[in-house]
Amino acid sequence: MPFTPFHMGPGTAIKAIFGKYFSLTVFGFAQVMMDIEPLVRMLRGDSILHGVTHTYVGAICIGVFSVLVGKPFCAFLLRFWNAGLKPKYLRWLSTQASIPWTPAIAGAFIGTFSHVFLDSMMHADMQPFAPFKISNELLDFLPVGFLYLICVFLGVFGIFTILLVWAWRKWSIDV
Repeated sequence: MPFTPFHMGPGTAIKAIFGKYFSLTVFGFAQVMMDIEPLVRMLRGDSILHGVTHTYVGAICIGVFSVLVGKPFCAFLLRFWNAGLKPKYLRWLSTQASIPWTPAIAGAFIGTFSHVFLDSMMHADMQPFAPFKISNELLDFLPVGFLYLICVFLGVFGIFTILLVWAWRKWSIDV
């Protein structure tokens, strides 16, 4: 997929369903970490863009990194975000700045494993089960355009559901 934005669609849907048990910010951090290798390889002009980071073994390593580094980094970003919401008409956008371990772990590992899974369906240079198996059975499992549509649909579903739940909670508290 052309970098992280499409991957955020499924993450947003997962956040809508699992709420406080899933960190969307750590998920996003993991997505960015996954795409650093292809970016570097593109800039170098390599013929193979998806190497070790786009394997399930690489996903485990990046998942651990995303928990240990991404959790505090994302908490810092959330605190920074909240600090910028001083005017009273923006306070509704504030969020909890601390990220418990369970949501951070879920966000990191669902992020890295889903990234490998989705990219496996569209990138011929991937070997998701390397070094154990040098093949990619998921390649062309779904047409690329359909895969993009699924990710966009999940993103719209997630955003709509999150806003609906937020509005319902606000309405039920105000009534």
